[in-house]
Amino acid sequence: MTSPADTALASLEFAVTRNPAPRSAAEREAALRDPVFGTVFTDHMVGITWTDGEGWHDARVQPYGPLALDPAAAVLHYGQEIFEGIKAYRHADGSVYTFRPDQNAARLQRSAHRLALPELPADLFTQALRELIAVDGAWVPSGADQSLYLRPFVFASEPFLGVRPAREVSFYIIASPVGAYFKGGAKPVSIWLSEDYARAGKGGTGAAKTGGNYAASLLPQAEAYEQGCDQVVFLDADGNVEELGGMNVVFVYKDGTIVTPASASILAGITRLSLLELARDRGHDVQERAISIDEWRQGVASGDIVEVFACGTAAVVAPIGQLKGHAFSDEQPLGELALSLREELTDIQYGRRDDRHSWLVRLDG
Repeated sequence: MTSPADTALASLEFAVTRNPAPRSAAEREAALRDPVFGTVFTDHMVGITWTDGEGWHDARVQPYGPLALDPAAAVLHYGQEIFEGIKAYRHADGSVYTFRPDQNAARLQRSAHRLALPELPADLFTQALRELIAVDGAWVPSGADQSLYLRPFVFASEPFLGVRPAREVSFYIIASPVGAYFKGGAKPVSIWLSEDYARAGKGGTGAAKTGGNYAASLLPQAEAYEQGCDQVVFLDADGNVEELGGMNVVFVYKDGTIVTPASASILAGITRLSLLELARDRGHDVQERAISIDEWRQGVASGDIVEVFACGTAAVVAPIGQLKGHAFSDEQPLGELALSLREELTDIQYGRRDDRHSWLVRLDG
């Protein structure tokens, strides 16, 4: 789904239309005081259009607002859409950085390929982030553990009911200021083992960041809530651990080995990737392999597994304190490695520690 024009594309000139009624400085300050995830949005958004033959064009920064969508738009009927999640961080000197956008761009491309959507060039992905920050940079908060959550998404906007890849596609980025995921520091979460539902199947869309995967997780997530749990964990057909509804899982063994599930149907988490690289820097043996639910339970019971944690963009790291299922309830060990890695990673993201891997990319200036 990438045309020759897209491959050669280095950048686009963005037309900027300012919001005629932006929030005042006082209104923005009030919104940033204690932001709640995904409830308040900035004054502008980025849009780029793709059409078959013309490729990516009509790049623009426009006022945030409702989209005009034809009732026959393919996304409404066949779910042809993908998205990403990435943050912008305010450093102590006032500058604004993001974290590993090349990885988000690459994952968006992989998701696009699986959903038969055009692949947005990585340089254009990062440029679009910069264009939004250029007009809405004041929305990047400066409080402790606060950031501006950026949501790029792509969907089939062509009005056509035939079952084929869309020939018109829309890309947008919206942004929402967010506060600390855990008030007062990372807290252990409880996990419900889903035995009746699967998140993804072999050859399916599990490795793509597409809305259908998340929609399919909502019912088992509701089941987890009914059981007094914070999240749900899914297994594959062989009883191996996959991931939570929206986070990856990591296991720490008593010999220092770190294991994370490997499967073609798991979403490749950028937070997980980064934490594993930091762990390798510390000398840990890091393995990506299948791990069964029985190995999890037996490892905790024997003391071989000394720590289990979940990780993702929103929470960064969440220690798992309890695993509950239909016939058991296991208390999970709470070690220190997860919180130590979380501190190191967030220190890099906020500019408090040396970025020795060159993961940070400046968005302003």
